Amino acid sequence: MFARTKRLTLRPGWPEDAAAIARAIGHEEVVTKLSRVPWPYTEANAAEWLAMPRAKDNVSLSILAHEEATPRLVGGIGIHPAEDLGGYEIGYWLTPDAWGRGYATEAGKAVLGIARFAMGLKSLRSRYFVDNPASGKVLTKLGFRPTGRTATYSLARGHAVESVTLTLDFDANEPACRMPIAA
Repeated sequence: MFARTKRLTLRPGWPEDAAAIARAIGHEEVVTKLSRVPWPYTEANAAEWLAMPRAKDNVSLSILAHEEATPRLVGGIGIHPAEDLGGYEIGYWLTPDAWGRGYATEAGKAVLGIARFAMGLKSLRSRYFVDNPASGKVLTKLGFRPTGRTATYSLARGHAVESVTLTLDFDANEPACRMPIAA
């Protein structure tokens, strides 16, 4: 799947993206806010992740900003089954120099369109570590509502971390939006 917004292109990761992904995500302040990413993060980790087969219900997209002359990989976003949350989960990350520009919210809106209209999901779940309130603000802007707290294991930290769980139910009566997506 692909999606295009005013400032971003969301597309699948390609093998040749391994170095760019490793540079973008390879910051301790990024990976410690994620549950399934090791620290340190290397190009070999990125290559291995890019080579993983993906099921139809596991969408993983690179976020490329095209505000400059050359598009630049600034993060990743995806939707995957999350049995422990009882449905599908949206997750995302941005490289530090892309923080505070609204990219996560912009990419999130596009992926919500994919979840609802391309995947046919009725709801989404998410979570964020309590020491990452910026992620909570993004999810709130996207319409998610807190449902509780839990402990979520962080591979980079090597232990469980308190996290906030959230949910978003798509309104069946809401008119379909015009979202430029392609499968």
